[in-house]
Amino acid sequence: MLASYYQGHKTFTLGDAPIVSPGPAQVRIEVAYCGICGTDLHIYQGHMDKRVKIPQIIGHEMSGTIAEIGADVKGWQVGERVVVRPLDPCGECPACRAGHAHICQRLKFLGIDTPGAFQGSWTVPAHTLHRIPADMPLDRAALIEPVAVACHDVRRGGVQKGEFVVVIGGGPIGMLIAMVARHAGAQVLLSEINPHRLALAADLGFEAIDPRQTDPVALVEERTGGAGADVVLEVSGSQAGAAQMTQLARTRGRVVVVAIFSFKPEIDLHRFFWRELTLIGARVYEPEDFERAIELVSTYAIPVESLISDRRPLGALQNVFEEIEAGKNLMKVLINTREV
Repeated sequence: MLASYYQGHKTFTLGDAPIVSPGPAQVRIEVAYCGICGTDLHIYQGHMDKRVKIPQIIGHEMSGTIAEIGADVKGWQVGERVVVRPLDPCGECPACRAGHAHICQRLKFLGIDTPGAFQGSWTVPAHTLHRIPADMPLDRAALIEPVAVACHDVRRGGVQKGEFVVVIGGGPIGMLIAMVARHAGAQVLLSEINPHRLALAADLGFEAIDPRQTDPVALVEERTGGAGADVVLEVSGSQAGAAQMTQLARTRGRVVVVAIFSFKPEIDLHRFFWRELTLIGARVYEPEDFERAIELVSTYAIPVESLISDRRPLGALQNVFEEIEAGKNLMKVLINTREV
């Protein structure tokens, strides 16, 4: 079975990978598609070399079909279509004991800390599986994992029908957050500087602005009668976004930090005090977020297909990363692991 191996130094190579028979509590999946996410790009750029065991197969935004089942696994059948919630918690740390296994203090993230899905065959713990409808296209199903991220973020923000929501950053996750929040009944404003993303957001019916050309704070105050946004989700990971998020929120508004900041941003804590804001962290997802994502994707409730920029064979993974890093207008590229 073929796989694409991260070798360090911005290099992926195609090679053979052994088919790993499942242990008692594992299943083996024939992978159909695997999407490229921001974390994968960080790995490609070498930012996670201390964590990733080189050479490593990465990738986790996947869909596939069960090929083998471990001896102790119940409730699953060969041939069922599935996606994987790629979290393997320890079950013993304080976070796990408190019911927050998704942010386990010793969490193993499949596709980062262990081999991932940029390969034709992937063996994983059975507890990570989520069943998808038999008629769901497998390329569309590969978007369930990032949609689950968006569902978790919107849920953490407590977004309600009729609320005014600002999303700072219009990459794939920001765009999905906007979709999920709008589906929840919120009015959504998207702030983004990339012209391609702005055009896509407009095509999807969102009010989208470039904050360098339109003052977001003034616009939000105009839209809300001077109150400010009920919920602000920071997805850009930029200093500008961190500074802007406090200015956009209403009195007792909620600010959700979704982005992974690579630096310590300056934040206006006086504004948090003055308006009694609530700051919320949102990391990965929980099982209910995956189930909600499956529902939204399977019923075509949100237009996720609009984010698929291309489908490429496994052998093209190196070229795709180069194109993404070079700034080519790509939102979500899906890798077909069955093609070379």
